[in-house]
Amino acid sequence: MVGSAHPTLATKPTLVAPMLTSDLDYDLPESLIATSPAEPRDAARLMVVRRSHDNSIDASIEHRHVRDLPTLVRDEGLLHAGDLLVFNDTRVLPAAFEGVRSATGGRVRGLYLDSAESADGVQWRAMLESGGTLRVGETVALGEVAQLTLIESVGGGQWRVALAPNLPTLDVLQQVGSTPLPPYIRKQRRAQGEAEVTEYDAQRYNTVVAQSPGSVAAPTAALHFTEPLLAELDALGIRRATVTLHIGLGTFLPIRADVVEQHDIHSEWMTVPAATRKTLAETREAGGRIVPIGTTSVRALESLPAPSDSPDPTSPASHFDDFTTNTGLYITPDVNDGAGFDFRFADGLLTNFHLPRSTLLALVAALPGVGIGRLLGWYSRAIEHGYRFYSYGDAMLIM
Repeated sequence: MVGSAHPTLATKPTLVAPMLTSDLDYDLPESLIATSPAEPRDAARLMVVRRSHDNSIDASIEHRHVRDLPTLVRDEGLLHAGDLLVFNDTRVLPAAFEGVRSATGGRVRGLYLDSAESADGVQWRAMLESGGTLRVGETVALGEVAQLTLIESVGGGQWRVALAPNLPTLDVLQQVGSTPLPPYIRKQRRAQGEAEVTEYDAQRYNTVVAQSPGSVAAPTAALHFTEPLLAELDALGIRRATVTLHIGLGTFLPIRADVVEQHDIHSEWMTVPAATRKTLAETREAGGRIVPIGTTSVRALESLPAPSDSPDPTSPASHFDDFTTNTGLYITPDVNDGAGFDFRFADGLLTNFHLPRSTLLALVAALPGVGIGRLLGWYSRAIEHGYRFYSYGDAMLIM
């Protein structure tokens, strides 16, 4: 779904003490920034960490590959039949585009963010970058397909623009757009003399469970799964469910405030289908564990109404409906490792290695038994062992 508007859910936990953004810093050699994905997908390395091992960082770590997940069920019991993996089934749009300023002939690079229909037609919100000063009222040609008229600058390089002719947004993007790879991948590829974006990225920067188009970035933890791997896990009794959270800039923008909790995260459209809510309830009833695949799955699940706000979403007796909202949920760690965010749907987490000073790193650190000190210790070992970082990089499983 592209450009849908729904009521916003914005929730911030009450914390014991503030955390400085500088606490989320770490140094990463540029050589460990992945510019291409593992092939095949499940050949990505997997750092398995056990929170129950408190004696040392090293004792809690095991070095595996994503393809080893069935072994972790069969032979090691880290995952059990009846446990539930929850995937974000959003599909990445071809949201990056280039246009030409009609007045000057100058090039404009853009990133589509979302859209809405008005009485005057379709309007986009987009990031625009140009060598010259963009001005309200001027037009940008998107080849022979369409043109954008600049209506209003809304700050941070973002513009509200009118699309003409009045075509479906997805149709336009499929003709003029390309895969919106993160800037650090494009930068590294340029430095290596490679093309910034290729046709291969259109397939590989989407997951095998992708269904609903609407994201400008991938739910990267799920990039590592293949159809045969999912089938093998299914056969072992590992359950599977999906949520949809359309990933926007808010997920990946760095924390710019000095204090982590003072960062203003952008809201993103999400839905948890009734079938998934039913599966969550059944899993809890049977004593199974819930393991989100990626931080966006965590945010969607934890945005479900609390029992005090509605019928208990985990109760088998409840009537289940789709739950849809714009979520501004921002999960941050307690600097004192005390009672921080109350996770209801994350008994474990499979996630990639995230950028410093990011909301994603803060979310992972907030998990019970993790904390930023322990998490950065695991990251240090990942660096020592040559794990590949960020969107096309390797993963870690926290249990």
